[in-house]
Amino acid sequence: MLLTRRSDLTGNVSSREIDVTEEELALWRNGVLIQVAMPSLSNDDREFIKTGITPEEWDTLLGPAD
Repeated sequence: MLLTRRSDLTGNVSSREIDVTEEELALWRNGVLIQVAMPSLSNDDREFIKTGITPEEWDTLLGPAD
C-alpha cells in the first residue's frame, strides 16, 4: 500500500510502498501497539507510519548506521 506522510522531523511529505493492510492500520489507529498490529514490518516502516520520518532523514540527522 502506498502511504504518504508528513515528517514530524522536517515537515517534508514523503510516500513509501509498505506491505500493510487497512485492517492492520485500523488496529493501530484504535490503540493496538504498532509492533503488535504490524509485526512483519521493519522498524523503518513502522517509524514512517507513526511519524512520517524516513530512514534518509534519520541518516541526515544522525549519520548512517554502521
